Amino acid sequence: MNRIRFQKAILWKVLPESKVRCNACAHRCIINEGKYGICGTRKNIDGKLFTNVYEYPLAVNVDPIEKKPLFHFLPGSKALSIGTAGCNFKCSFCQNYDISQMRGDTISGKHVSIKELLDEAEANYCKSIAYTYNEPVVFLEYTLDTAMEAHKRGLKNVYISNGFETEETLQLLKGKIDAMNIDLKAFTETFYQKHCKGRLAPVLSTIRRAFEIGIWVEITSLLIPGENDSENEIRQMAKFIASVSKEIPWHLSRFFPTYRMTNKPATPLRKLETARKIGLAEGLHYVYVGNVPLERNTTFCPMCGKPLIVRNIYNLTKNSVKNGKCPYCGQAVSGVF
Repeated sequence: MNRIRFQKAILWKVLPESKVRCNACAHRCIINEGKYGICGTRKNIDGKLFTNVYEYPLAVNVDPIEKKPLFHFLPGSKALSIGTAGCNFKCSFCQNYDISQMRGDTISGKHVSIKELLDEAEANYCKSIAYTYNEPVVFLEYTLDTAMEAHKRGLKNVYISNGFETEETLQLLKGKIDAMNIDLKAFTETFYQKHCKGRLAPVLSTIRRAFEIGIWVEITSLLIPGENDSENEIRQMAKFIASVSKEIPWHLSRFFPTYRMTNKPATPLRKLETARKIGLAEGLHYVYVGNVPLERNTTFCPMCGKPLIVRNIYNLTKNSVKNGKCPYCGQAVSGVF
């Protein structure tokens, strides 16, 4: 275990009695002196807020951009993916719980400077840096500083998030983050409170606001049997996404038992297929079924229906999009190509 140094945080306010309020995420934690916020990485030290994960990632990997998942952002490219300890949610079905639920003064990890990250990205021919694995708002300072340097080198920045950012955070991300994949985990406050220790309303606000400020947005929903997979709830999610933009790609992911939710079966494929049909019926142009191969991951032209981008899991086998358009009928294909 390595002792992590503390770096002064941003987006916080001094309160009486040496307390501080963190304004990075929608919890807006009021933190007593010597204590951490819900994320377990932002600490009040002598009435000031500090982060203990700056330049201390726990995961650094080269991934296909499709793994984020982002299907309409530089398809076929590679992203250098980084994540740290901590998260502002406590999802009972978290796939990365070993790092996301790590808390406290002492965290395992190795110091990795921003320059080292960007050098590694370039050495591996990556086109972007992905802030992922855990919730990147908990390492907001590291994200922003890395993103600014990445742009100087011609690299893009993608942000894989649970969508619990504040308005202040989104303003800081504007112009620095090029794409976001935001989890829409359910469409009820009950689900968010029970399974994530969070709230739905701020997530909906983040999705709408991120789209409005010009960030390319894609949405992921993990369908869990008996929890968030009723046709009515799926339709509500689809209607909401369509109300923001019918051009937003929606990824429907298959649940597998994990962490504290091992009593549920894997999502039946027929449920995912039904959900995809609902999304398309509600007017969404691009609906994908994750964790399964073949045509469920293919991008079809929304006008003529021809297959344009064919994927086998995370690998592209065909990309016919030319200058952002369908080569068969000239229809614009939404995304960053």
